[in-house]
This record gives sequence, C-alpha cells and structure tokens, in this order.
Amino acid sequence: MRPALLPEPVGLKFVPLETPPDWDAEFGFTGPLELEIGSGAGGHALEYCRRNPGVRFIAFEWRKKYARDTQMRGEKLGLKNLRVIESDARFVVPRIIAPGTLDCIHLQFPDPWWKRSHAKRAVVQPDFAKLMLGLLKPGGRFDMRTDVQDRGVAMLRILEEAGFHNPLGTGVFHPYDPEEVPSTRERRYLASGEPVYRARLVKPVP
Repeated sequence: MRPALLPEPVGLKFVPLETPPDWDAEFGFTGPLELEIGSGAGGHALEYCRRNPGVRFIAFEWRKKYARDTQMRGEKLGLKNLRVIESDARFVVPRIIAPGTLDCIHLQFPDPWWKRSHAKRAVVQPDFAKLMLGLLKPGGRFDMRTDVQDRGVAMLRILEEAGFHNPLGTGVFHPYDPEEVPSTRERRYLASGEPVYRARLVKPVP
C-alpha cells in the first residue's frame, strides 16, 4: 500500500507522512527555518522573506486564494526562501516539521472565533501550544500578535503554561518594535492607532 500523502500544497511536492521532508534540499540552502501559521494575504511573509533572504520561511494558509496569491507574488519577487503550503497547519505541521528544528514561529491575528461553540477551532489550544514548543530549538522564538485583547490574554496564558518563557514577565504584552515586519492587517492598525497585543516568547534553554 502506498503511504498516505498530503493534499498537494503550493510550492511543494507531495510529502509522505512517515517522515518530514529534507528542508535543506527543498530550499537548496541551509539557514534558520521559520514557520508562519495563517499567513493570510501574505503581507508579512513576503516582506519578511525580502528582508531576510537567509531565512527559510514556510507559510501556512488554508484559504486557497490567499495561499496561491502569496506564492505567485513571491515567485514574481524572486524570493527563493519562501514556501507556501495550502493546508490547515494544526493537522499538517506535526507531519512535516521535525521536533527541535524551528528557529521561530509566527502567529499573527488568528481568527478569534467569537462563539463559545467555535472556541475549539482556535489555533492556540494547550496541546497545540505544547507541540509548537517542541518544534522549536532551545532559544527559539514565538511571535504572536492579535487585535483582540481577550483572545491575546487567553493565548498568552496558554503559551506560558505550555512552557514558553516571557522575558517581560508572566502575562505581560510586548511593546511595538519598529524593526518588526507588519502584516497587511497590522499596517492598517499602525496607521489608525488601534491597539495590537504582541508577545515575543522564547523556548527556555536547558
């Protein structure tokens, strides 16, 4: 029997579930490996890759239009360090990323899922937070941003309880850093002055 295969993602061939792909071979060079969960319209992924050509960047987006548009724009820009995967990160990330191999995980403005009955669809759940911690190298970073304060508080608590270290103290959001790369959505908030709740967490070094 042939091994189960992922649905064909954008910019990447079929990947057997039994073993993660060789990212060195896929990108054609070595360097930091970073992941974005929910890249949306691609504003952050594209600009981040442009500014950091030595970073290998895997962007997950389940909406076909956004995923394919981001990959197409990346190709037009000549970005060799971007791969866009059109799939649900919650189910695919554990299959294609080996533990202890990521340098950074980016999660920006995830859907808050307002209805109580939909809360289980939120990306940051205790089990997934522990999984993400395990995928990072010691000292690896988790970059989170949201425009919903209550959701930010909840995510920050879950991540800290999973073992992430908050350099500013438990439950403390981080200030805006002008060196950060904003997403398409965040640029609107920066222009309007609306608040964004940020956290830059770290996996502890043993």
